[in-house]
Amino acid sequence: MDDGLAEAVAAAGAGAEPGPLAELSFEEQAVELLLQAITVVSAGAMVLGGAVPYIPQYLEIKRNQNTDGFSLFVCLALLLANTLRILFWMGHPFELPLLAQSVIMNVVMLLLIHVCVTVKARQQIVKHKERTFTDFDMRYFWEWTDFESYVECMLTFALVGSVLMYFLIDNPWFVETVGFLAVFTEAMLGAPQFYKNFEQKSTYGMSVKMVVMWTCGDTFKTVYFIVRSAPAQFWLCGFLQMGIDVAILAQVAYYRQDTLRRRKSDLGR
Repeated sequence: MDDGLAEAVAAAGAGAEPGPLAELSFEEQAVELLLQAITVVSAGAMVLGGAVPYIPQYLEIKRNQNTDGFSLFVCLALLLANTLRILFWMGHPFELPLLAQSVIMNVVMLLLIHVCVTVKARQQIVKHKERTFTDFDMRYFWEWTDFESYVECMLTFALVGSVLMYFLIDNPWFVETVGFLAVFTEAMLGAPQFYKNFEQKSTYGMSVKMVVMWTCGDTFKTVYFIVRSAPAQFWLCGFLQMGIDVAILAQVAYYRQDTLRRRKSDLGR
């Protein structure tokens, strides 16, 4: 390198502004990198963590070939909540990890519905009349006999919601109401399972691991909402969701004897 080029490089280096990390001490750089790593891991946990609790329930239904203890209305609540959250993002953009979580959760719920519909079809000894979404019979809403009906229902809901959001996106009252309905519906997802347990006076067929994971995930999620300054609707309903989780765990303890009796009865068949 000739002397002129060397001087130019040196001058450019001297005149360049140091990067953000270069201004920090080694300890401060380490702390900053650690915080960035925690942020990335937390975002990943938010994206994938919501779907993890449903893996034990999916496996239990596959193993036992029985859907009696699981309420499909849990899937309905989550599908509505996450579809509304996606619509809310269109009018009030929030963090992308939360948006990605909603998309993944919808896919997982459809997979869970698919296995439930398949198992129920195999359980039928006498062939019943098929019930489909296009029958428009509210007596059998969300109790259809084919998987396609559930997909058609959610596509219809998403289409109507998208049209409304397109025309009312400049109306803050409408947008914020959609956001509230999204998180409130998700917060109430445990209510159908709580009612089903109460109705049959047992938690047999329900995955306790799923509910424990609900509780851990909802606690983490609520803290994440607060720390990341998410819209107030998110963390307020997070507390409600945690309360329902705890109530279902209380049912597990309260109905323990009845649950054991039903399990032994089924094993003895």
